[in-house]
Amino acid sequence: MARFVRWTALTATAALLVTGCSGGSSDSGKTGAKASGTSSPTASAASATPLPSSLTSQKLDWGRCKAAGGAPAPGDEWQCATLEAPLDWAKPNGRTIDLALIRAKASGDDRIGSLLFNFGGPGSSGMSTLPWYASSASELAKRYDLVSWDPRGVGASEGVRCRSDKEIQASESVDITPDTPAEETAYLRDAADFGKGCQKSEGTLIAHVSTTDTARDMDLMRQVLGDTKMHYFGISYGTELGGVYAHLFPKNVGRLVLDAVVDPSADGEGHAENQARGFQRALNNYLESTGQGAEEGSQKLVGLLKRIDASPLPTSSGRKLTEALALTGLIRPLYSEASWPTLTSALEAAQEGDGSELLALADDYNDRDASGGYGTGTHSQRVISCLDTKQRPTVEETKRLLPRFEKVSPVFGPMLGWDTAGWCHGWPVAGQYDTPEVSAPGAAPILLVGNTGDPATPYEGTRKMADELGKGVAVMLTWKGEGHAAYGKSDCVDSTVNAYLLQGTVPKDGKVCS
Repeated sequence: MARFVRWTALTATAALLVTGCSGGSSDSGKTGAKASGTSSPTASAASATPLPSSLTSQKLDWGRCKAAGGAPAPGDEWQCATLEAPLDWAKPNGRTIDLALIRAKASGDDRIGSLLFNFGGPGSSGMSTLPWYASSASELAKRYDLVSWDPRGVGASEGVRCRSDKEIQASESVDITPDTPAEETAYLRDAADFGKGCQKSEGTLIAHVSTTDTARDMDLMRQVLGDTKMHYFGISYGTELGGVYAHLFPKNVGRLVLDAVVDPSADGEGHAENQARGFQRALNNYLESTGQGAEEGSQKLVGLLKRIDASPLPTSSGRKLTEALALTGLIRPLYSEASWPTLTSALEAAQEGDGSELLALADDYNDRDASGGYGTGTHSQRVISCLDTKQRPTVEETKRLLPRFEKVSPVFGPMLGWDTAGWCHGWPVAGQYDTPEVSAPGAAPILLVGNTGDPATPYEGTRKMADELGKGVAVMLTWKGEGHAAYGKSDCVDSTVNAYLLQGTVPKDGKVCS
């Protein structure tokens, strides 16, 4: 089944696949205070059960990074290592799994500590993304070891694969906005088959890849890396992960930046509606930039999608552009304003009956290479998010909310409405919570960066995260821009974030960059 990829950070040049008890002391969370400063070793972080010294005292064997995932090995400045973590955090003395880490050591003498990055998804590979992203963080690299990792269930860290490439391609023909009982049956059967494939391939692992599990892994990393405080940069889904970490370990929070903030108060249905609103808002801005009215242009696209649904378009590759692939191709350029001209060209070709350009955009989004091989980021994403959420809406419940979704977004609403029923349909493992708990009383100031034109994590989620983190913890920074995430796109944002991370200077809550 061609499935919308949630909370995914994309740029015009690369895809960033961007969802216990507390420890020691922390600094004041008041605006204008200094964020927590330099790092040094600590004996232990809080966990439901005390961790064995074999985990907390392990020494990482940093060495030359190898090529992975079809990408060349990063340069000599990059080092890789393997961290051992419990499979089940309720049984820290039991079976362990390996987590793959990558770092570049601070280039200057005035080192603060480690700065951990998560680029979103869930399902993003930090191993492949951080070397590419490092150019955007060159100022930070002077005083921090830049560190990332493949979270459990992702890539080199016990990564999951639930389908073969052949099965993935076959699923792209499944109608993701079913119109008949037969199409509904095929849609739900495909969804359930995906879950069965995960269970058959990955066994017990899929019950231990939640956001909470990964947040606990992060605190183990903090200890093993030798940092008293957690310094962290989370993008997109990485903001939810950061919020969960802050809730579990508020007194270990150092300097946390959350960019492109996920709404932690939304359940599965709420996230789908939020994204329908966000992508429609970005589409409206794109349409208006071309001189079209938003309503008129949207209806024109609805007509095109209906024609493609009835009769998929031919492409130069010989494959057909289905409605699912057309929607994915339409979504891809909305992540970056720089990609809007590419979208214009692809839509013009599709209106003339050629789906080649939209298919190329969809393949880029779905991590499909020229030989027909697919990446597994979407597998990891679904396994993690379906373990996180308890919601399992029925078809009847979904049909009742479709009119509301279509009103929010005539273009994306039908797809995202049906997604609420299909995403975790027949999932073999029960979900853990309705919404994540991110309240973090006593934590040091956490900087939230919201972009008013963000398509995937609408700006409203920034305020929701601020409210849930709690009074005196969250500090909001707004960028009036377009695209997913803000850091690296605005001098004002960059200087504010850098001052916070490098000097501990907390900006005034509510600062706006335009």
